[in-house]
Amino acid sequence: MKKILIILALAVLVAAYFFFGLGDYLTVDGIKQVAGEVGGYYERNPLQVIALFFLTYVAVAAASLPGAAVMTLAAGALFGVVVGTIVVSFASTLGAVLAFLASRYVLRDTIEQRFGARLKTVNQGLERDGAFYLFTIRMIPLFPFFVVNLVMGLTRIRARTYAWVSQVGMLLGTIVYVNAGTQLAQIDSLAGIASPAVLASFALLGIAPWIAKAIIGWIKRRKVYAGFARPKSFDRNLVVIGAGSAGLVSSLIAATVKAKVTLVEANRMGGDCLNTGCVPSKALIKSAKVAEQMRHADRYGLEPSEPEVPFRQTIARVMRAIKTIEPHDSVERYTGLGVDVVEGYAKVVDPWTVEIARKDGATQRLTTRAIVIAAGAEPFVPQIAGLEGSGYLTSDTMWDAFVQMDRVPARIAVLGGGPIGCELSQALARLGSSVTQVEMADRVLGREDPEVSAAAKISLEASGVSVLTDHRAIRVADGTLFADGQGVQVGIDFDCLIVAVGRAARLTGYGLEDIGIDTAKTVVTGIDTAKTVVTDEFLATKFPNIYAAGDVAGPFQFTHTASHQAWFASVNALFGQFKRFKADYRVIPAVTFLDPEIARVGINETEAEEQGIAYEVTRYDLDDLDRAIAESETRGFVKVLTPPGKDTILGATIVGAHAGELLAEYVLAMKHGLGLNKILGTIHSYPTMAEANKFAAGEWKKAHKPEPLLALVEKYHNWRRG
Repeated sequence: MKKILIILALAVLVAAYFFFGLGDYLTVDGIKQVAGEVGGYYERNPLQVIALFFLTYVAVAAASLPGAAVMTLAAGALFGVVVGTIVVSFASTLGAVLAFLASRYVLRDTIEQRFGARLKTVNQGLERDGAFYLFTIRMIPLFPFFVVNLVMGLTRIRARTYAWVSQVGMLLGTIVYVNAGTQLAQIDSLAGIASPAVLASFALLGIAPWIAKAIIGWIKRRKVYAGFARPKSFDRNLVVIGAGSAGLVSSLIAATVKAKVTLVEANRMGGDCLNTGCVPSKALIKSAKVAEQMRHADRYGLEPSEPEVPFRQTIARVMRAIKTIEPHDSVERYTGLGVDVVEGYAKVVDPWTVEIARKDGATQRLTTRAIVIAAGAEPFVPQIAGLEGSGYLTSDTMWDAFVQMDRVPARIAVLGGGPIGCELSQALARLGSSVTQVEMADRVLGREDPEVSAAAKISLEASGVSVLTDHRAIRVADGTLFADGQGVQVGIDFDCLIVAVGRAARLTGYGLEDIGIDTAKTVVTGIDTAKTVVTDEFLATKFPNIYAAGDVAGPFQFTHTASHQAWFASVNALFGQFKRFKADYRVIPAVTFLDPEIARVGINETEAEEQGIAYEVTRYDLDDLDRAIAESETRGFVKVLTPPGKDTILGATIVGAHAGELLAEYVLAMKHGLGLNKILGTIHSYPTMAEANKFAAGEWKKAHKPEPLLALVEKYHNWRRG
């Protein structure tokens, strides 16, 4: 019954609005007309006019009718700044609360039944910080106020809280609009529009959101820094924690712009990529590929032979690759570039202080205006019975173990079917191990399209890897990994067990938890990550002077993404008081270094369907490419997604030899808004693998050729022949 009465009341208000032609008065011209007609009557009967105006305003706001902003201007024209502000402040608040309650009683139950799970997170956030959240919306009206009234009515925020926060939050805007209304009442001609008073009022309207934003920023800073004492001066402009890709780039940028910067690293310069990840794994993959080419030399018209693999020498070559690259990331190089490099363990004591337990035994405290957290990630180790005592290795620890081995382990079990697990499985199998790869999902490389996952599995099995998908590891005992595959338990004997199920951000041990920096799971472009440091779009944490970049910030665990984020983090940390830049994740390339390689940028078919994006697929198979045929590298394809009928590139996936290099053309095209027509019109050297990109563009062009026009051209040519 209550719902029916509310709906009837709203219907009456809407009908009255149109019946009495109220909309005709809620214009600038209408304001002037009303001000002229009512001015004398207001002087004789002020309370009556104010009461009528108040009730009308409440009705307009409560029914969410257009015109509240114009009525606010009218209040200034009729009553002046002081009285107009008081009347509008209370009328707008009462109308907003009535609209809020109407939405709550009429719509909330239905909405919660349908979208309860989605609203749960919103309601939890409002319970925790609802007043400030609403105050922010009221101060900076990104959405019309009537929308705020209706949407907030669907939440669990208290009506009393909604009323007082709305009144306070709308007060600044009310004053600005009422003041503008006082000036509009004085305009008699076009010349009056240019008067200083009118221009000042409109200027105030324009800068009001900036004033509101500044006030909100000040309140936020006061709130987040409460309990911490800010130093009067600072030892550094920037302290960077972690000397992986993100940390190196952040500190280098700071030194380049002449900031005083300290880079703190607890282990080895260069981080995981140089020492245990990208560099050693790619060196191992190259050795494994050569072994595979020897084994199948008949593909190239040569006599095949089973390679001898002196594993200690193979790993020694991997270590030499690290040593050769190491000077690029060394303490000496960065010191020479102007970075104060400190080897030791950093701990964030407060938002402006970092304490360093130096490797030389000393303790150093530095005050700093800004901090960049670039602590990276580490292998994630799942909870599996018996795993802890099994002597398992990870991508971080296996290199030190491999250095001690004369032979490649005879039997290797690899846990994990992501990029790391797939790369290691194929490489070690090619070097002579009997490798069994265990993946709990129904396919390897689960973020790729099913056909790409299938191609990866075929490639792995062709290299001798036994791939067990849909198998969950349940326990380890006496050199055997037991896995459950759809109710059937299998035992996998191993001499070496490698855990490669993913990497987790390093979030503890350096003070984040002590000062309350938030961590949580994040989702970006369909990727649900493990916990990372919570940052905003500028890579700032809850503390505006503390930023995070790289694996610790997520959601992409790529060296090149870490470097990309580092630019935003360091520039915002050093110059954010003038201008801040949003991190750009639109064009992030990724390569899995299997043989053949798998490379992708943008969305694939699976993601397009999940996100409801309309697309077309253009495909070019490498078995038709001259260079691929000449090199016996015909496995794979180029697949490009575009909007229907357009050549704009939504995403590209390449499976094939040198796919990582071939992808660069699509990365450049997507970054700078170039379509397939531009790629088709670009000369590509012959014979090269890069021609595959041009031919893929040609396939798109053929599929979109103008058939009616070509039919006319054919008739023209027939006519020309007589």
